[in-house]
Amino acid sequence: MDKKNALRAGALAAGTTLMMLLMTSPALALARDDGDDPGKGLSVIETLGLYVAAPIVLFLVIAGLVIVGDKSRKPQKQG
Repeated sequence: MDKKNALRAGALAAGTTLMMLLMTSPALALARDDGDDPGKGLSVIETLGLYVAAPIVLFLVIAGLVIVGDKSRKPQKQG
């Protein structure tokens, strides 16, 4: 890719990002909708457990099942 195309791609990415930031105003989050009934927020421990620990545990369980399933097959003879 030459310099002109790289500059054009960078300008397009920057412009798109700027437009997205301008269109998503955080002030809109303050207005409550009809029927909106938010619960209490999560604590730091609950947030870390839900978004950090749970995915790691789920990954380890799936990886363990794959490893156990792979080792249960009989080894193939080579040659």
